[in-house]
Amino acid sequence: MKKKITAPRKSRSRKSLGVKNAKPQTEESWMMRLYVAGQSAKSLAAIENLRRICDTHMSGRCTIEVVDLMRNPERAKADQIIAIPTLIRKLPVPVRRIIGDLSATDKVLMSLELASSEA
Repeated sequence: MKKKITAPRKSRSRKSLGVKNAKPQTEESWMMRLYVAGQSAKSLAAIENLRRICDTHMSGRCTIEVVDLMRNPERAKADQIIAIPTLIRKLPVPVRRIIGDLSATDKVLMSLELASSEA
């Protein structure tokens, strides 16, 4: 009779598994980078919408960097920007990308994982 050999099982709590429905920490520092193209209507709308979202939902905890690709086109390569406006959440990890003018606030909040903590 052959003996079955298995690897030892590691005990894991739900917290160590990174449960999907876990709420993000409330005191995290947020770093956002918004790529735009000059003063176009969509670029201006994206800047205004991002500032409104940050002021409303992350007051005092959000840093916004606006990158104008008309002035600095080489910056698009580093973050692999293929469309503008594009928002990249650098912190907290994982990195998230949102393309568009950020006018669909509910979808933006869900993408940034803010909807569950603010609802």
